[in-house]
Amino acid sequence: MEDLDISRRRFLGTSALAAAGFVMAHTPIFGAPAYIKRLGKPNSLFNGVQVGAITYSWRSLPGSAEDILKYCIETNISAIELMGPTGESFAGAPEAPPRPNLAPGPDGKRPEMTDEQKAAQKEYATKMAEWRAKVSMDKFVQLRKMYNAAGVSIYGFKPNALGEKNTDAEVDYAFRAAKALGANQANVELPNDPAQTKRLGDIAAKNKVYCGYHGHTQQTPTWWDTALGQSKYNAMNFDMGHYVAAGYDPFPLLEAKHDHIVSMHVKDRKTKEHGGANVVWGQGDTPIVAVLEMMRAKKYKFPATIELEYEIPAGSDPLKETAKCVEFARKALGA
Repeated sequence: MEDLDISRRRFLGTSALAAAGFVMAHTPIFGAPAYIKRLGKPNSLFNGVQVGAITYSWRSLPGSAEDILKYCIETNISAIELMGPTGESFAGAPEAPPRPNLAPGPDGKRPEMTDEQKAAQKEYATKMAEWRAKVSMDKFVQLRKMYNAAGVSIYGFKPNALGEKNTDAEVDYAFRAAKALGANQANVELPNDPAQTKRLGDIAAKNKVYCGYHGHTQQTPTWWDTALGQSKYNAMNFDMGHYVAAGYDPFPLLEAKHDHIVSMHVKDRKTKEHGGANVVWGQGDTPIVAVLEMMRAKKYKFPATIELEYEIPAGSDPLKETAKCVEFARKALGA
């Protein structure tokens, strides 16, 4: 017999979809006619190029699994890279302690956590490690089915379980959970220690799920080479916007290493010579249109992942801005 928690989540998932359908039917939003043609199912596969989004883009909004699915439908996103807390909360993970406010003060320095905050974080890490080592994959499968039924696939999973302090059991869990969600990759910032990328690559290979390494302005044309040489399951979660901001041309990298890229974050940044700002798509130096055209022409299969990081304009919100990015990509791809 199903437990009450599964039944409750199924009800919430159904309610979320119904609510999303109501919003689409009654609230005019960016690109709404496309939703009507698809009877409410999103479709961001444009002329062979899968445009997706990392759910970090909606970090300022409520982040339950039901919320995230509603956002996908509202913004016409049919494939995502799912941040860890959404999936883990759905699967019954221990509740995290309140996040300490570590924003820089007037002097620009970040405050230290109190002893109590450090103890709470340590206790939570221990609870999560124990939970990850034992949790059934059933809830992750349930989440995948709920999303797939609404027209959304999950191609990437980014839990906070792939760090040097995480146990082998936690790392193994990350790849198993990714697979249960339907993803072919679990993603993490590229570690500095080659021993860690070797460990991650070995456990990824055991699960036949890629470990996608992400970076910021430290990315260079050879930055991933050590990890890529350690395991065929070590791969690139390339960030084109940060790469351009660091002063590099993305085209040679894409030509040379597209077979190693499992997903590519897309944002529009100016080069460091122009200040490096993260800006509304079409206002920066990142060749988004030309790269999308290249992906279409060369039939690259990795998704182009919208990562919304620019400042939301007055009068707008993250969902409206994501929908604009989707429409930008659709037009660029001639769909």
